[in-house]
Amino acid sequence: MAHPDSVSQQHYPASYSPKLTNEDLAPVKNPHWSWYNIFSFWMSDIHSMGGYVVAASFFALGLAGWQVLLCLLVGICIVQIAANLIARPSQMTGVPYAVVCRQAFGVFGANIPAVIRGLIAFAWYGIQTWLASNALLLVLLKFWPTLTPLTVPHFVGLSALGWICFAVMWCVQALVFWRGMRTIQHFIDIAGPAVYIVMLALAVWIVSQTGWTGISLTLSDKTLTVSQQTWQMITAISLVVSYFSGPLLNFGDFARYGKSMKEVRRGNRWGLPFNFLLFSVITVVIVSGTKNLYGQMITDPIETVAHTGNGLVMALALLTMIVATVGINIVANFVSPAFDFSNCAPQKISFRMGGMIAAVGSVVLTPWNLFQSPELIHYSLDVLGAFIGPLFGILLCDFYLIKRGKIEVDELFNATAQGRYWYQGGVNVRAVLALVPAVIIGLIISFIPSLHEVANFSWFIGVGIASAAHYLLHAREAVEHPATPQSLARLVTGKES
Repeated sequence: MAHPDSVSQQHYPASYSPKLTNEDLAPVKNPHWSWYNIFSFWMSDIHSMGGYVVAASFFALGLAGWQVLLCLLVGICIVQIAANLIARPSQMTGVPYAVVCRQAFGVFGANIPAVIRGLIAFAWYGIQTWLASNALLLVLLKFWPTLTPLTVPHFVGLSALGWICFAVMWCVQALVFWRGMRTIQHFIDIAGPAVYIVMLALAVWIVSQTGWTGISLTLSDKTLTVSQQTWQMITAISLVVSYFSGPLLNFGDFARYGKSMKEVRRGNRWGLPFNFLLFSVITVVIVSGTKNLYGQMITDPIETVAHTGNGLVMALALLTMIVATVGINIVANFVSPAFDFSNCAPQKISFRMGGMIAAVGSVVLTPWNLFQSPELIHYSLDVLGAFIGPLFGILLCDFYLIKRGKIEVDELFNATAQGRYWYQGGVNVRAVLALVPAVIIGLIISFIPSLHEVANFSWFIGVGIASAAHYLLHAREAVEHPATPQSLARLVTGKES
């Protein structure tokens, strides 16, 4: 059964192959998302406990405050440009990322990027759910300290109360997801702004305790040379892009609902540069204040809230952070794998079932054990992350440079040998050959300790190698339909139909 608010009331041509089609993967006929919905999507991605820690970490690199803000601006502008590029094919066709991939990888070869992205979601979905459950556990212990004995017994690395809180958060997210895209849209519209209210209130409280003299935009006492500062700035820019690489890859799953590319671009503009910089500044005000108040820099928002000492304030703040974490989890790690897994077997796996596969898989991974072993989670996620850049590069290279911004929607659902995206048996072998060396290089970078600093640039390396290989392997098509700088500019800005 399709989810109630995507395309369940739409009809698609009978000529569409059932091997490639269900109501959720078919083109959206009446896209209704405005710029504010896209803006809220990015707020949900940024306004999370992970986003809070990442923003604070940039200000602890040993750079001056203006240098950090410059890095954040440059990095987030790169993300904005990439988001606009990845959004266009999905917005103009009304289909999710996994279906758009059929143009580059073939109608069945698209299952390769779909499965890869789905597996990445397994790990992250479980980790985010566990983080939210920890906040819930703190709220319960604050008001019902008699529950403390339940934190002692452990099963598979989690206490009894930990399991209860994890199950509650797992069910809450599943319930929101189960009600469909319209409910998800309303949820993220509320989640992002709610976090701003709490963050601003916490920042005001911090400033009232320390005064403006107790706030600094530099959270490190380190003194760096000019060359070290330059390297740290370049690294910071790369890390900003890497942090958003996951939701960026599947942004088409949401851009497909945009009324127009103008609305999508406007939402990206307000949701990324403006929103991320404002959130980062508020974050550093809070973190800097904790250093002044408590003698140590606290980068965990839960711990900061706990220091306020007010039970009601703590409960409201933690519940809001729970809502924010649920928001990013549904957006980044529930909706996307739902489409990804559904793409593999459209008639057997619906949108809802695809999402539940990711949810169940996250429990099987026991993510709390992964998170408590930094080395293991580092290698696990780096290995999966090594695929993100190459997949992004191949998709954009194929759409903009090879196909010149053209995509035939009906052919995305054609499973016959005469289909435009059939290639060889439904798989574009050349796209796979472009993917392999880029991924291998990414894996080498991940596993060799001496290349640790280079690993920060793995997304850019993957994009560059994969797109170059894909272009060279499709040299004949590229020569037959050469892309000029002027035509590319029109494609990127959306001025070419």
